[in-house]
This record gives sequence, structure tokens and C-alpha cells, in this order.
Amino acid sequence: MHRRQFIRNTSMAAVLSASGIARAAGYPEELKKITITHADSDFEREALMRPFGFKGGYLTELWQVASRLESASGHKKTGIATQSVLYGDAEMFAAHTETEGNALMYLTAIRALKLIRNTPFTDPVMLQESIFPQLLVEARQITGKKDLHTNFVYNALVSADNAAWLLYAAENGLHDFDAMVPAAYKKGLSHRNNKVAVTYQVPYGMPVQELKQATADGYFVFKIKTGYPGTQADMLEKDMERLSQVHQVLKDLRTPHTASGKLIYTLDANGRYEKKEGLMRYLDHAKKTGALEHILFYEEPLAEHNDEDVSDTGIRMAADESVHDEAGALRRIEQGYTAMVLKGIAKTLTLSMKIAALAAEKNIPCLCADLTVSPVLVEWNKNLAARLMPFPGIGMGIMETNGEMNYRNWKNMSAWHPLSAASWTRPRNGVFELNEDYYRQSGGIFLPSAHYEGLFHDSHS
Repeated sequence: MHRRQFIRNTSMAAVLSASGIARAAGYPEELKKITITHADSDFEREALMRPFGFKGGYLTELWQVASRLESASGHKKTGIATQSVLYGDAEMFAAHTETEGNALMYLTAIRALKLIRNTPFTDPVMLQESIFPQLLVEARQITGKKDLHTNFVYNALVSADNAAWLLYAAENGLHDFDAMVPAAYKKGLSHRNNKVAVTYQVPYGMPVQELKQATADGYFVFKIKTGYPGTQADMLEKDMERLSQVHQVLKDLRTPHTASGKLIYTLDANGRYEKKEGLMRYLDHAKKTGALEHILFYEEPLAEHNDEDVSDTGIRMAADESVHDEAGALRRIEQGYTAMVLKGIAKTLTLSMKIAALAAEKNIPCLCADLTVSPVLVEWNKNLAARLMPFPGIGMGIMETNGEMNYRNWKNMSAWHPLSAASWTRPRNGVFELNEDYYRQSGGIFLPSAHYEGLFHDSHS
């Protein structure tokens, strides 16, 4: 189904009025003012190999959205996004079919484009700050959910945000990622890692036998999804059982990438633990089984509304879903969280730059998590991970990419990468090896993908 048919079927293509422009600090006056004259979008549905479980639910497909922006000067740029309603708002996901939830997020993406057409800007930060409040209001109207999570709206905005960054770069003669990062945010993205460790995801339903093959392929960082569906008691029991299963397979295997030779575990509950008490019981189980000494950090263990201090848990806690602005990051830091998860592919590059800069000021390390995105989007995430300070305890950047193990069509999707033959597009022995060519090419994000450009058959929407 193409965008125009989709809009006709839903009858929800209303034009929105513009919101006021919020001035962003740290930009020189000579930047060009950009006016969008045309905006268009389309999407594709990509099936998964098997139900993908996290955050108490399961996905069977992911929609890939392409948004094109054309400026008054004639530049045209296309941004790509992967929609994940389950990540954006788990309640929304549970209340609708997968198709319904994705349709509502896509309608939100269309609304974003209409706002952008009415909002001149000099940089994407200014653009996002200008349209986001109105977009949030409109998204809540579209979904009928008054408490719609902010991350749902950020996810809907990713394709337009990426297109805006590419357009901003083209308008101002910026030819690589380093040049594109505004001065105000360079501190958080000032490193050049020659290696980025790839976290291998272990979702609920994955057979543990596959872990042995993963280690044979060189993977040494394993991200174990916790927060099984069900009551808090059921969840805890299943989470502990799963950790025991995984640890039994991995505990005696070794890697040359760590000082101890032991494999590394990271954990991710996606905010499923309502109280710290349950989290501590899980960590006590990890200690008893010997798994605790393998754990590098735990992502977003507690529910977003939980304000309990986690500084005494004995391991590093990383904030993810609960951070959707700088205030949210500061709140989690005050509660004892000592790492930040960046998701430029889920919460926009614009927001990720802000959080990375704040984390650098506080000397808080960051990592990049996945949204089961396409190979093209992996490079957007990698451009962040490549420039973050090396993560403590591992000495290199860390990022997750799990698309290859989840998409049925991954081989074809990989061919849509404009530099698909480059060595740095594929992990080797569990790491992306980043050379000068990688940094010179910025992972290929400034080059058009013929496949995604082919979704647009005319110039104007």
C-alpha cells in the first residue's frame, strides 16, 4: 500500500497550521534559512523471521518510512525511519492490532511533514523545537490517547528529522557528519573510535542454542531482554529462569576483547519493573548464579514513573525510554543512573545530540541501542556510536544492531545501502572496525539509496 491510498482509506489528511519558531542557541547567523516547498512520504512493510519479544509484547513486522523534503532552493533529501509502536507506547501497541498501531504512527509522521512545510528554519534543532509541541497535540488527537507517550511522537518524526539534517547539510555546504554536528553539540560527539562493539540481542523467544553460534562468529556482548509478559511475579520468575539458561550456555566461553576474557552481558527491561524490590531480587539471582560479574549495565530497569534511587544496586544503570529531553536525563542522573542510551533512530538525531552533549558535561558514558532498523539506519546510529567516549569496562564504543537476526528480507535490505560493499558495514568478530574511509564517507548517509528514492515517483506531494 502506498501513502496516497493509505491517506484516502483513513480520511485523515488534514493540513495543520504552523507553530512559532523557538530559537536554538549556539548557531552562527550565516546559516541559510530553509523553507520547505514540498514534502512527501511512503512506507514499506518488512516481515520478521519470528515474533520478536520485548517490553512485554511481540512484533511480527516493522514499517519502514521514507520522507522526502524539498527546499525553495531546489535541494531534495530523503530520510528513512523504522516504526516501532511497541517501543514508542506499549499501551498503544496492546490496544490495537499491529497494522492499526503502525497506521496511527504513520499518520503522525504525515502530520509532521505538514507542519514542516509551514515552518521555515535554519537548523533541525530549531525546527524540532518549533513543531514538536503542536505535533504532540495532533498525535494525541490522531490516536485518541490523551497520555500518548512522547517517544511515540519522536519515532514518528525520525524520517523527517533525518531528511531535515541532510537538507541542512546540503544548504550550508556541509559534506560529512562531523561538519554537520552544530558547535553546541560537538563535545558529546568528539571521539573517533576505531572499533565499536556490537551487542547481540537475546529476545524472549530465541533458542539459547543460537548463542553458541553467535560466540563462534565473534560476538562477545550479549543483550538479554528482561521484562517478560505477565504479572510482576510471573515476569520476575521467567526473567530469572531465562538468565540462568543464557548464563549456562555462555559462562565458560571466552573472548580476546575483554581483560578477563569473559563475555559481557547487558540487560534491558524497557521499564517493566514497577518497583526496585523486584529488580534487586533479580540481581540477587544473578549474583547467586555467577552471572552478575558478567553484567556491564542494565538498561531502563524501572518504570518511567519510578523515582527510586538505583545508585546502590551494585551495577551501572542506563536510562533510555524515560529520557525524552534534557530534564529527563538530569532526573535519571540524580536518581543514580550512570549511563545514557542514545536512540537517534528512535527518538531523532536532534534529541540524541542534546543528550550526548549533556552526558559529556556530566562525564556520563553513552551507548547506542537499536530499534531493529534497516541497514541504512544502522549507519545513522553508528555515526553516533563512533564518536562517543569509549564505554568504561570495554574500551570502545557500543551499539546494538539486531536487524540481520530478525528481518526475513535482510539480504535485500542490505543491498539498498549505497555503500553496501564497504567493510565497515559488517561486524567482524563482534565489532565494527572503523577506518578513515568510514569517517570520510560518514557511513554513506549523505549518499542516496536508489531503493528508497525509488518510492517517490513524482516531485511533489
